[in-house]
Amino acid sequence: MLDRKLYQLYNDAQEVWIYLRDQQRWLDRARITALEGNFVTIRYETEEEDEICSWEELVRIESIGAVTLRLAAVPKHNVEPMVSDDCPEAEQIPNPHPENNLD
Repeated sequence: MLDRKLYQLYNDAQEVWIYLRDQQRWLDRARITALEGNFVTIRYETEEEDEICSWEELVRIESIGAVTLRLAAVPKHNVEPMVSDDCPEAEQIPNPHPENNLD
């Protein structure tokens, strides 16, 4: 089952967080770049004090304990979302009007 899900994530080129249970660590914001037999090739970046390192690891599927996807990200600040004029009206977020508040 995990191998089929990894194949789907590989085809979708989605960014994932992968837990390697044999090393007890997370690979943050990784991309699955290849699947060959029982092996998965994963690319990710790490930030050191003075440099950003790019890594590629070959991992056994059995070593993967969990795969996490980010579904959405929303800024914490009170930011008005940008709305494009080209966006269909049904998909636009309406601007709140103070006179409609029922407080």
